[in-house]
Amino acid sequence: MVVAGALAAMACAIPGVWLVLRRQSMMGDALSHTALPGVVLAILFSQWLSHSFDWIPEHSTAEPILLISGAVLIGVLTSVLTEWVQRLGRVESSAALGVVFTSLFALGLLLIRLKADVHLDLDCVLFGQLELIVWDEISFLGYDFPRAYLVNGSSLLLNLILLVLFYKELRIAAFDPDLATVQGINSRLVNDVLMAATAVTVVMAFRSVGSILVIGLLIVPAATAVLLTDRLHLTIAISLVVAGLSAILGQILAKTVPVMVFQPLGFDQVQDAGTSGMIAVACGLFFIAAFLLSPRYGLLGKGFSRLKLRMQIAADDILSTVYRFEEQLGELYVSASQTEKETVWIPPFERWLAMFRLRRLGLLLASTQGLALTDQGRSRAAELIGSHRLWESYMQKHFDLPDDHLHETAHYVEHFLDEKMREQLKHELDSPDVDPHGRKIPDEN
Repeated sequence: MVVAGALAAMACAIPGVWLVLRRQSMMGDALSHTALPGVVLAILFSQWLSHSFDWIPEHSTAEPILLISGAVLIGVLTSVLTEWVQRLGRVESSAALGVVFTSLFALGLLLIRLKADVHLDLDCVLFGQLELIVWDEISFLGYDFPRAYLVNGSSLLLNLILLVLFYKELRIAAFDPDLATVQGINSRLVNDVLMAATAVTVVMAFRSVGSILVIGLLIVPAATAVLLTDRLHLTIAISLVVAGLSAILGQILAKTVPVMVFQPLGFDQVQDAGTSGMIAVACGLFFIAAFLLSPRYGLLGKGFSRLKLRMQIAADDILSTVYRFEEQLGELYVSASQTEKETVWIPPFERWLAMFRLRRLGLLLASTQGLALTDQGRSRAAELIGSHRLWESYMQKHFDLPDDHLHETAHYVEHFLDEKMREQLKHELDSPDVDPHGRKIPDEN
């Protein structure tokens, strides 16, 4: 059961990466719905051939072929109809997609109701029956194993083969369709093949996880991977890993969470939950973790980066303020209250963090006499003051601004000028000794 779920999830993750990168995530939702009439028609056609002509024995290998054919047809049809509605109806792509997939999904549900005499379980199609796959076995190469292993494994293998063969075309068409056209790559054909492969993957996963939950397996592992890396090959690899781990974690959650939650409430009859649903929950948990903890794009990661930058700027402002007082008064120690008044824009918590950081790095000394710069701190402060005054000089030379308009801009820029940029400014300004206000530009050495 875990193996079948992992194979289905990993098979869905591969086309899902391209859907996410192409900003066609809703197309995965659409295909998981529009594939329903294709599946229903394929099963009805299979049943008709079996009962009327005995051409297709029940549960033969021809049935999956019909399902794949129906999926390919409906996948390409969805893409074509969406473009047709968008062009003729003069609506945006998302609206056209909504019209197409809701209509085709409704058609599939109608066919199921009209053919109630045919054994076609709506819950199985929509939500999957991962727990029952062990009862549907086939013989292959002398071994008996669940049919879902072969179906989902074949789907995964097909997607991997297509990925290897058309990696270049998929990559170029996903990021720059115009460049693909210039290089002779048919972007429309690439899109149709992707839609067909996605539809086949969705149909093959129906019996395992159902058409509704397959949406999560298409999009969530890929979206999780995109949050964690900007490298395409790593995105594909991470999405496969997340999909496989989601199947394992989903099985564990299905057996443990209901017991932990419901038995203390007196519902002793609740022993487990649907595995396919818990796989989708596990995917969601991985996405939430990446959304919060991703170093570059995670909510906490970006918040920490912003706090770190604000703390760095606050520390720089404290150092430069102490340096200015030291320069003006000619005293080693500067009053902490004076420094606080000159840096009133720094919030108390950030001030405390900045002071702690400066003391820990050995840039600032704090005692009952006041604040004093160490040699290392004075060197850093001289860099800041030098950057500030060089930028004021640059602004005065190239822009017609009053002298009292130079300080604020230089105050923002001083934190981001490195040694190379300062040398370029000195070269541009012929190594000035003073700024526009007549204050000496400190020698960093």
